[in-house]
Amino acid sequence: MPYRRPPAVQARLDARRDRVLEAAVGLLSREGYTGCSVAAIAAEAGISTGSVYQAFSGKSELAAALFRTLVAREVEAVATAADRPGTAAGRVAAAAETFAGRALQAPRRAFALLAEPADQAVETERLVFRRAFRDVFAARIAEGVATGELPRRTPT
Repeated sequence: MPYRRPPAVQARLDARRDRVLEAAVGLLSREGYTGCSVAAIAAEAGISTGSVYQAFSGKSELAAALFRTLVAREVEAVATAADRPGTAAGRVAAAAETFAGRALQAPRRAFALLAEPADQAVETERLVFRRAFRDVFAARIAEGVATGELPRRTPT
């Protein structure tokens, strides 16, 4: 029978993982991926480097989880803007304004998420989330085309 962690132990491990991720979010927002060494993240979280490795199997897993955490917040904000009442064109514009506005509010973080050279695990995640952003915009554009509000265009 496999070992099952008691709920209290699992809760402590989950809390540590969340603490590490939030420390990494702060570092990435200030310094980008170059400032996100495991030692720096551990210091930011106020824990030992070994404790980081108890929460994540390695730097690649941590970098990918950090990226997913941050970009999920960005996709959610853009999707929420795109779901506001109004015209299809207005919803597309709101999504674009939200995307750009959030990038301008935190340019270092935006660069890290969009273009800064990073671990291969992050590059793989970038493809997934680019598709998520594309899907938000594509759905609103398709709605506008279907209602005749937006002209049908052939992608080039």
